[in-house]
Amino acid sequence: MVKAKWLICLLFSLNAAAQEQEPTDSVSTQENRPNLMTQLHQVQEYLDTKAKKKVDPHYIEVPEKPWRVVLRYKENAVDVDYSQSVDIPVTNEHTDWNLSFEPPVASSIGFWVGYRGTGFSYSKSLTKNAGRYYSISSTGAKYGFNFRLRRFNTQDAKFSSTDYENGQTTGEPYDTTFSMPSPVWIRSVYINGYYVFNGRRYSQAAAYNQAVIQRRSAGSFLLGATWYQSSFDYADIQNVVFMIIGHGIYRAKVHQANLGIGYGYNWVPLRGLVVNVMAMPTIGVYNRVKAYKYETNYDLSPEEPVDDYGNWNPETKTWGNGKTHKPLLMVREDMDNQFDYWDVEPEVNYSMFRLNLDLRIGIAYNWSNYFIGAQAQYNNFHYKSDNCKVNIYDAYARVSFGVRL
Repeated sequence: MVKAKWLICLLFSLNAAAQEQEPTDSVSTQENRPNLMTQLHQVQEYLDTKAKKKVDPHYIEVPEKPWRVVLRYKENAVDVDYSQSVDIPVTNEHTDWNLSFEPPVASSIGFWVGYRGTGFSYSKSLTKNAGRYYSISSTGAKYGFNFRLRRFNTQDAKFSSTDYENGQTTGEPYDTTFSMPSPVWIRSVYINGYYVFNGRRYSQAAAYNQAVIQRRSAGSFLLGATWYQSSFDYADIQNVVFMIIGHGIYRAKVHQANLGIGYGYNWVPLRGLVVNVMAMPTIGVYNRVKAYKYETNYDLSPEEPVDDYGNWNPETKTWGNGKTHKPLLMVREDMDNQFDYWDVEPEVNYSMFRLNLDLRIGIAYNWSNYFIGAQAQYNNFHYKSDNCKVNIYDAYARVSFGVRL
């Protein structure tokens, strides 16, 4: 009984001591627990250490201050050439023609905020009627990623043509500038990724977003992949003449995948200054063109001496004389009442081995925690479907000023 009393007293005393100790232990635990800022600092130190281990410090310097705020001024230019060929077998005549569209250069001003090679940007267009332009980019020691979206419409066009008969040119080539009856819409999406083989000594980021500083000259081969898609659309029936001479096409869409091997070189003539040149020819390994078409009651047959076609019957899709098409050269003032059109099955064509080009130039200068830079990029894409051919030239130039934080 004495032992039982003694055990009970010991148990109560231990319990009381534990209760007295709990507040002290709780305070100690809270004091030892790292706060949010400490945890963020530890994560930043880990990322900085990891970034520095990926590069050779004799060639690439990883700045101690990882955050950057950059002001940018940018100009983007696009030129679209749309070509077609027209054959009239009856008279052995042939015509090559080209429509060229060049919207105003899109000027914009904005800023970029990011950590190391990743961040976001915002820009405001300074040019009216230049369309909309969006871009995202990210770079690392071994990789790079770019995304661009451009959409615009224009009525300003340049038309040129050359006529042939029996294989010989007839007359002088024809050139003129004019306004399309209805706007032409052009949209393009460009996605590019690349891998740097010599990422320890060569960095694209040193010249294009100043995430690191190139200390010595170095170069590297790069493996790149590009996804490109665009559309060319003048579906408004006011553009009917160009639809007829363009084999009924009123919209064309292309999806293209490209692979290429290029080379980039960073030249460092003095401390803090780097000049980069990168060229990457790519080959289209997947090329899909889908052409949407109208069928009409007019075609490019030679003009007949007597207009005895009568009225058009939309139910039977024939003219009064039983013919299905009336020569376009016989268009009269009554075309608005006689002209008819309807959708037909679109054509899809696949081809490979289209050669495109990605060319970039960048210059940057770093001092203290500040830097300035200038960059330019040029891309050329082209695709072809039967008699239709489209070339798109897309380029930009940019200047920037930034500070490290």
